[in-house]
Amino acid sequence: MMRREEELARERQALRLLCSNLIRATTRVELCGLLDSSLFEDELHRVAFEEIRAAGAVPARRLRQELPGRITNRGFPDFELMEFLGKDLATQREIEQLFMSVLRLIQERHESDGGELEN
Repeated sequence: MMRREEELARERQALRLLCSNLIRATTRVELCGLLDSSLFEDELHRVAFEEIRAAGAVPARRLRQELPGRITNRGFPDFELMEFLGKDLATQREIEQLFMSVLRLIQERHESDGGELEN
């Protein structure tokens, strides 16, 4: 059970990083290119990632403004961004931890490439 909770926490941390105003929009786009929606076990996390990726290189503030509507339109009517992201803005120290979460997700993706197919 702990493994599942760790995975969900890592997914949420990756999403927090992608929504942060402490990374450039171009960096967000590059990170999205390294990740894959199949890495997100949680359906809401997967949808959030897909919408962040689809938004492209928009400023973080605009992304955070538009994301709730985009996610609601994907079938999550009760989505609350602030509740979902936790604290609105990550600190510089937290950003390093969030980057590590993203790197672990990317590493998992590359380890699983060529592995079993998703059904």
